[in-house]
Amino acid sequence: MKEFSSTRVRIILPIVTFIMLVAFDQITKLIAVVRLKPIGTYPVIPGILSFTYLENSGAGFGILQGARWFFIVFTVVVLIGIVWYYIKLPQKRPYNYVRAGLVILASGAVGNGIDRLLNGFVIDFLHVRFINFPIFNIADIYVSIATFMLAIIMLFFIKEDDKI
Repeated sequence: MKEFSSTRVRIILPIVTFIMLVAFDQITKLIAVVRLKPIGTYPVIPGILSFTYLENSGAGFGILQGARWFFIVFTVVVLIGIVWYYIKLPQKRPYNYVRAGLVILASGAVGNGIDRLLNGFVIDFLHVRFINFPIFNIADIYVSIATFMLAIIMLFFIKEDDKI
């Protein structure tokens, strides 16, 4: 019975986590559309952090504007790669963290992918003003955290003989 519940947790927990992360991203974007779009910007901490509504048809830093179908196809290819890699990972403890990173990465990709598919653009709304950083969203945070997390894990915690 313990093996069954362990297997069930290995399958259900990542799916539930993925759904919750994507839902949180989409809810924050819906709030941005309803509450922020009509006013454009709302200073949270003046000069430091604002909620600023932006419809981004490109990628980070505004590159590749209007390349909607490229991003949709790219997202599907990345998701296939993430799922394949996730399945192929050894059932060893260090790889649990890699799996967590992959779930977070997939959540960010899907969150922005949903926007591109439904709207033709990504809804961004977080603006760090004091460093003039590009406006971003929760899915972008997921992708950044997961990328950093996976790099650290793969560079410093996975031994060469453990790698796939």
